[in-house]
Amino acid sequence: MGTPRACSARFKSPVPSSPTACQPASDEDALQREIEELKRKDLALDREIAQLTAEGYSLEELETHISLLHEYNEIKDAGQMLLGRLAVIRGVTTKELYPEFELDVND
Repeated sequence: MGTPRACSARFKSPVPSSPTACQPASDEDALQREIEELKRKDLALDREIAQLTAEGYSLEELETHISLLHEYNEIKDAGQMLLGRLAVIRGVTTKELYPEFELDVND
């Protein structure tokens, strides 16, 4: 083996940690600032919800829209997977299959 290295340096983890994870529990000022920031974000979200509600949007409509987007994405993913398998079988690129199925490459 080689010569042993000095172990005086502190270990630095390669895993990023959250800003509050490294703070001592006694650092109440930092925790208080974080709480205040979260309260400001909560208030901003409440204002945005109120604005959207005033514009005529409803929570039910939003939930339906999100659900339909998820369904669309799942169907599109399945279609892309099938198109990819067909391309492999035919020995062509997926892009080459788009005109055959009247698909737009930019979609």
